[in-house]
Amino acid sequence: MEKREKLYEGKAKILYATDHPDLVIQYFKDDATAFNAKKKGTVDEKGIMNNGISAKIFEYLGANGVPTHFEKQLSDREMLVKKVQIVPVEVIIRNRAAGSLCRNYGAVEGKVLSRPIYELCYKNDAYNDPLMNEDHVITLDLATDAELADMKKITFQVNELLKKFFLALNIELIDFKIEFGRYKGKIILADEISPDTCRLWEVGTGVRLDKDRFRNDLGNIKEGYQEVLKRVTHK
Repeated sequence: MEKREKLYEGKAKILYATDHPDLVIQYFKDDATAFNAKKKGTVDEKGIMNNGISAKIFEYLGANGVPTHFEKQLSDREMLVKKVQIVPVEVIIRNRAAGSLCRNYGAVEGKVLSRPIYELCYKNDAYNDPLMNEDHVITLDLATDAELADMKKITFQVNELLKKFFLALNIELIDFKIEFGRYKGKIILADEISPDTCRLWEVGTGVRLDKDRFRNDLGNIKEGYQEVLKRVTHK
């Protein structure tokens, strides 16, 4: 697979064209951001760790019937993925109260929710990724009713699969953010699934193994990501 020109650079990844029109290379950077890029930094080898974690999780989800953009891991920092048109809507599932649910609504951190909370946010840093509902998505022409229905169905499927996946590694999935893309007329899971996009707490100890270590200046950021990689890859 020949790597060609840079197509896009985001906060955490770069996309490169290839000699195949339907495939691109996704490169993982070490840059770390939080609070809609108001806080910035670098975590040594974060890109390597997130690439390895995401690859294993995409393999697992794909094997369990979830349509994803993942094709294969190419190197420490690169994976081959389908070229999608990203839907500018971030989808969030919350299983326990944490983060903005506590800041904005006064929920007690760590409270087990009686049912998972399904949230949508406008993927737009200029507007600070505001919460939105399905009517916003439809009337702003960000996605269709059918696409939203597919996104919701896949999101809850992913939640159940990931809760089971992480619990087997003695990790609890507190919440997560995912993104979707359009590929040949279908909605598929895209972007990444890693400690950058999930809150992961060790069962029993409550130790944070995710980007909250960077967000909240908890220290040992790399060690948290390394621990997730170790458990996910069983190395």
